[in-house]
Amino acid sequence: MNRDDILDHLEKLIQLDVDATHAYDQAIKNVKEVVIKDKLIQFQADHRKHIDLLSAKVLELGGTPPELTSDFKGFLISGFTALRSLTGTKGALEAMESNERLTTSRYEEASKLDFPVDISAIVRANYADEQRHLSFIREALPTLRK
Repeated sequence: MNRDDILDHLEKLIQLDVDATHAYDQAIKNVKEVVIKDKLIQFQADHRKHIDLLSAKVLELGGTPPELTSDFKGFLISGFTALRSLTGTKGALEAMESNERLTTSRYEEASKLDFPVDISAIVRANYADEQRHLSFIREALPTLRK
């Protein structure tokens, strides 16, 4: 994979994580259960860590990481999450399940790409985080009432 392809893929993953952090802002606002809120805050921190790690690799390759603002898709995701979160914890988690399914699938695709070893290790670790996020949300959802 050439440098430009690597940068393109990394920038898309960074934007995905940026959008996820904004979606978590919306969900966290409306979650009352402390244990779940704390987990969502941890997951948001994971997404910020992903941004930092991937941005460092973009800089090493001579690229410029994306701004930490949502793109159009990110605004839609945050809006969807904000609306669903108004119904409380269950709505917030349902919205985040959709968001994490997207993030997990994108990281799964990226984990199969022919990145240099150091970048591949970061992408695989981020993918493992995404799987953990999605697993927690899926396990928590049935325990909540509407």
